[in-house]
Amino acid sequence: MTVWPEPGVTAVVVATFLGAGLAKGVVGLGFPTITVAVLAAPIGLAPAIAVTVVPAIVTNVAQALAGGRLRALLRRLWPLLACALPGGLVGTAVLAAGDAATLTRALGVLLAVYAAMGLVVPPLPHPGRWHGVLGAPIGFTAGLVAGMVGSFTLPAVAYLQALRLPRDELVQALGLVFLTLSLGLAAGLGRTAQLTPAWLALSLVAIVPSLVGMEVGRRLRRRLPERRFRTLLFVALFALGTHLALGAGG
Repeated sequence: MTVWPEPGVTAVVVATFLGAGLAKGVVGLGFPTITVAVLAAPIGLAPAIAVTVVPAIVTNVAQALAGGRLRALLRRLWPLLACALPGGLVGTAVLAAGDAATLTRALGVLLAVYAAMGLVVPPLPHPGRWHGVLGAPIGFTAGLVAGMVGSFTLPAVAYLQALRLPRDELVQALGLVFLTLSLGLAAGLGRTAQLTPAWLALSLVAIVPSLVGMEVGRRLRRRLPERRFRTLLFVALFALGTHLALGAGG
């Protein structure tokens, strides 16, 4: 696409990124999951992923750097981070060559499974001595999934939660992993010519509502019970995932 999207598309994008930013501000995750899932039906999966890239990078920079545990997290997570980048390149190649309707349904299934896990499945057991061995395949798989369907949820989030990190350290670790996945996604989309000038421009526009939503979310976090908001988020993601899995995005 080489021309600016119609005004209706721009309005949907702005509203979507505002809501996704709010969710990220409250619970620290869910940003690309929401934007890609919501936008896949009206603009297509690949454009939805392309529009998400720049705001995802911007919103995760601060989260990755804040917390004072960056060096320790890099030492602990470097196999995951290093393998996420090639995984993203492979995933975006699959996205470029694959059937959009099939991949959108796969995104729906992934979202429904992730939401169901968040609602009813207890956290995965700590990997123990397998932590170092699992990092690389988890990272590559996370990059592959992010490149194919634009979701950063499984298996990265479940793996980080299984590490039983303290709350603040977990938030910083999520930001670091999401930032790495976003960079791999951007590289892969650029390599496969899916990040067109029009979608890149709209992605830049989406930065502002994303940051506004995050700030509102941070302020609401002091007033809203986080567990209740997280439950509502998982219920919404399950409904949206089911909607896409049944073919609404194709």
